[in-house]
Parts: sequence; C-alpha cells; structure tokens
Amino acid sequence: MKLRHSLAAIFTFLLLATFLTACKKEGGASGNEILIGEYASINGQNATFGRSSHNGTVLAIDEINTGGGILGKQIKLMSEDDNSKQEEATSAVQKLINHDKVVALLGEVASSRSRAGGQIAQQAKIPMISPASTNEEVTRIGDYIFRICFIDPFQGEALANFSMKTLHATRAAILLDTKQDYSIGLANSFRETMRKNGGAIVSEQAYSSGDKDFRAALTSIRASNPDVIFIPGYYSEVSLIVRQARELGITCPLVGGDGWDSSELTKGAEKEFNGTYFSNHFSTEDPDPAVQNFIKKYKAKYSNDPDAMSALGYDAANILADAIKRAGSTDAKKLRDAIAATKDFAGVTGSITINAERNALKPLTILQIVDGKYHFAQRISASGEPMTEFKPMSAPAPAK
Repeated sequence: MKLRHSLAAIFTFLLLATFLTACKKEGGASGNEILIGEYASINGQNATFGRSSHNGTVLAIDEINTGGGILGKQIKLMSEDDNSKQEEATSAVQKLINHDKVVALLGEVASSRSRAGGQIAQQAKIPMISPASTNEEVTRIGDYIFRICFIDPFQGEALANFSMKTLHATRAAILLDTKQDYSIGLANSFRETMRKNGGAIVSEQAYSSGDKDFRAALTSIRASNPDVIFIPGYYSEVSLIVRQARELGITCPLVGGDGWDSSELTKGAEKEFNGTYFSNHFSTEDPDPAVQNFIKKYKAKYSNDPDAMSALGYDAANILADAIKRAGSTDAKKLRDAIAATKDFAGVTGSITINAERNALKPLTILQIVDGKYHFAQRISASGEPMTEFKPMSAPAPAK
C-alpha cells in the first residue's frame, strides 16, 4: 500500500510539473503574462540608440496593454542593457532566454550586437526582431532572425545614387569604421554602386570605434579632392569627424547612413553640419497623419521629439504583437511563421513587408542637416526609385 501511494504521489507530481512547464512555455513566466525580451544599448558608446529604441518599444507595449493586451494577456517587457558591447549582448540574450524564459526578442540596434545576440536566439529557436540592424549578415544567422529596417546594400546603393544624381558627384572618398559590420557593409555597397555607375573612389581611409582624432585620414582625403565624402559610421565618431573636416577646410558635401541619427550628433557644431545629408527611416516632417499622431503621443510621454530609433522600436514591438495575434499562440514555431508572413504592415516608418530573407521591404528617407536641424529632402522607394522630388533647403556654407 505504501508503495502504491508513493507511486501515485510521484505520478501526480509529474503531471503537475508538466502542466506548469507547459503554462510557463506558452505564456512566458506565467499564464497571464506574455514575456517579451529586449536587449539594447541603454548605456555605453551608442546609448542614444538604445534609449530611443527602448522608449518607442515601451510606448507601443503600454498602448497594447491599455487596449486589452494580446490573447487575453498583458505583455511584460524584460529589458537588458548591453552597455554597447558585443560580449554583453550575448550574455543579455542568454539571460533573457534561459532565465527569464521570454517567448521572443526585440533588439539590437547595432548590427554587430544583433549578430552576437542573434546566434543565441537562433540556437534556442526563439524569434528575434531587430528594429534597426541594417547589415545584411544579421538575418543570415537563421530562420528565427528578422528585421523591420532596410538593409545596407539598399541603403548604400541609394546614397551612392543620391550623391551622383542629385549632388552631381563623380569623385567620392570613403571614411569607414573597420570595427563595425554596419560601416563595412555600407561602404561596400556605396563603393560598388559608384564604380558601376561610372564614378570613382579617389580615397579610402579607416578608423576604429572610440577614436578621437581623424585629422590624418581627413588630410589624406582632402588631398584627393573629392566631390563628396561618404562616412558610414555611428554618430559618436561622426560628430567629431565632421568638426575636424571643417577645421581642415573641407567644404564638400558629407554623406552618411542612419547611424548618424542621434540628438547628440550636431550639438555644439550646428554650423559645421551644414552641407551634410544622411539616409534614415523616418522624418518628423512627414505629413502622414499616422506619423504625426505617433510624434504627438511620444512627446506627451517623453517630452521630446522621437528619432528614427524611437519609431523603429515602436514598429518592431507592434509587428511582434500583430504576429502573436495572428499566430494565436506564443509557440515559437507558430510565432516565427507569423512574423515571416508580415505583409504591408502600416508602420510609422512606412509600409513594411517581410521578404523570404526575413528582411523588410520599405522606403528610405534622405535628410538634410541645416543649422543642426534635420529636414526631409527626398523619399526613395523600396525599388530604389525617387518617390518625391529632391527639396533642398538653402543653407549657409559650413563653418570652418
């Protein structure tokens, strides 16, 4: 009798444990919450990227929860700060998956950190959506890794065409960051497109993230007499590069990618940034009512204007929520398939369709910097064709 009772007790315990495990897997950590993981650079060298993306994500999740949540449950965001470091991105994702038991991941902004964290997510078969990592290798990690931003080949090609057709440049110089996958990918695409269309790369110089003095590289570039200088870096270095370029008397247009987008970019050097352009995902000057409504809500919550990373964080969270609704489940495979089926999603950064490579097909915006302000200049379609006429703003010559 004792043995029979003992076996019955063990059997009951195993059934209960199985039930609880199933609940935990389906709903995150409990049956009435859906746990979503986020890893971002809240501190460190690229802190404005992570903070902006996080703010947009939080705004979206607050709205979803206020509206009743998803599948009858509230979303709980589990955030980890990777301090702008690849090794910490890896450990952050490991914690979110193995300890917190999240059902999906949002992040990172920087491509190198998305590649680091994405490896862990793919191994665990946990769906991950990057809001802003544009290097094409990110989604090649595997079939559970997605992004909702355009990719570097498209961005680099668009910037090269803009430089040649709109700025009438035939001689370009490149100054790239060899430590960042993002910068290398953009430079490759820009270089290839310039040469394919009959342009010349007259100088190519390199630096590393964290460098402070770029004068030697800029002096070499100046001697090559380029029509335009392409700087596919992050705002932390670009801010110094532009100042030093103007100090050296370089007055030609300077062009960059979405890594320029930060409230810190032009501080204290507003005049020096006259004559510069960069590609981006979003413009506060976009008259679209959905965009203007997002800006209004963001300002009400955070008391400042959103940037592109804020808008991308907002879109990424909403696309994930939409996929959970369509999947009708947080099962990893079903959720992965629902994300992959995203089509014509009306985001604040444009209409978003996920293609077979798990990349986003969407438009690109060219911004012109005038006295430290970012102004809408042109929109480029997903096929690479201008959707609007180029509308430059008159501006004084850059300060020297």
